[in-house]
Amino acid sequence: MSSANLTASSGRRINRLSDRAIKNLFIWPTLILLIVMNVFPLFYSLYLSFTDYSAIARVAPRWIDFANFVDVLNNEQLWRYFATTGRFAFLSVGLQMVLGFGLAMLVREKFAGSGIVTTLILIPMMLSSVVVGLFWKLMYNPTFGYLNFLLGLSNPATSPDWLASRVANIPVPGLALWSVVFVDVWMWSPFVMLLALSGLNAIPDYLYEAAAIDRASSWFQFRRITLPQVAPLMLIAVLFRTIEAFKSFDLVMGMTGGGPGDQTEVIAVNLYRLAFTQWDTGFSSAVAYIILIIIIAISNLYIKYLNQMRDG
Repeated sequence: MSSANLTASSGRRINRLSDRAIKNLFIWPTLILLIVMNVFPLFYSLYLSFTDYSAIARVAPRWIDFANFVDVLNNEQLWRYFATTGRFAFLSVGLQMVLGFGLAMLVREKFAGSGIVTTLILIPMMLSSVVVGLFWKLMYNPTFGYLNFLLGLSNPATSPDWLASRVANIPVPGLALWSVVFVDVWMWSPFVMLLALSGLNAIPDYLYEAAAIDRASSWFQFRRITLPQVAPLMLIAVLFRTIEAFKSFDLVMGMTGGGPGDQTEVIAVNLYRLAFTQWDTGFSSAVAYIILIIIIAISNLYIKYLNQMRDG
């Protein structure tokens, strides 16, 4: 082999090594940052969940085995907050699926101004959850809120809910949770609409043409063509939105702060109180891992069903 070829081969090898070094230069700092920011807190909080520890106390964590987890499992009040979170997730995700799919069916049909309508529908999901919560908190305000004004309930003495609560001498139950559910549906139905719309646009036209030739009814086409084709993406939307509903904090905190009473005290809000108001770091870490286990279990069920649907 000539010296020129050797020089060229050495040059290519140096260039390859240089490219690999450049890749490592970009990849490794990112990996180290991810490990420091995510993996280390994950395992450290797992360790704290087995200890009696407060972040503001100048005392080292004391190992207490599974005592925190036993306390969580035996705490009836915490399970009421889990139940509230479950109701919130079921109501909000269910309504988002129905409304999001309906909006996707609507904007799928091209009409004058459909692009503008689609853009306006997508605006709520682009807003910050804290801003949305504070905005709707003002909308719901019983004194100067626009919603009560439009419903004719701006005067407390004329409100049927106010009269009912005065007569029964107890607060009207459930309305606060429904108010948060309504805002969550308003904000995240566009996300479901996007996924459903992508599924609808991916359906081949020849399926509908073949059904029309066979004189299949619109309901038959919807039940046997549209729903099966869109179902996998809708299930993915259910998975994402259920996970987010169980983690919902900023919207609830911005709107109600968990009140009135504990009607909207979802588990994420209560976890915040345990960790950063009561500073019970060990116990709150155990609660966080119980939430994580529940979310993983629900996710696995969804993924298992999604895989079965794809295999079928």
